[in-house]
Amino acid sequence: MRLTKSTDIALRIAMRLAVEDPTDAAPTTREVADAVGVPYTHAAKVVSRLQHLGVVEARRGRGGGLVLTPAGRRGSVGRLVRDLEGAGDVVGCEDEPPCPLRGACRLRGALRDAQEAFFAALDPLTVEDLTGPPTGPVLLSLGTRPGS
Repeated sequence: MRLTKSTDIALRIAMRLAVEDPTDAAPTTREVADAVGVPYTHAAKVVSRLQHLGVVEARRGRGGGLVLTPAGRRGSVGRLVRDLEGAGDVVGCEDEPPCPLRGACRLRGALRDAQEAFFAALDPLTVEDLTGPPTGPVLLSLGTRPGS
């Protein structure tokens, strides 16, 4: 299974925010986008989605920036990936034209089971778990701000 680019970006952003020092100024969407190596426009869309899911809080204006919420920090990565990826099938059985085997196919169910096993393997993990050594120090070195 391959995650969408949007989910990949969301996980990278959440991981980067998880290692931020809460006593420092919160990074902006642009700073986080630069740090994780994605275009600002993509990051802005993903941050909006993460806000909607309650994973990230975005504060505007002076002293604003992005903060990972407690739910984003300690929630299940499996749940987050499910929410970001949606409930679609791995294959497009109902696409146009629809697959002629869809009425009697056993592959669709097997792929659905495999997809759920993939998500289940991520269920016990949190974003905090993903940022331990050696990942955390590398995340901190990405896109450091002047004066940091």
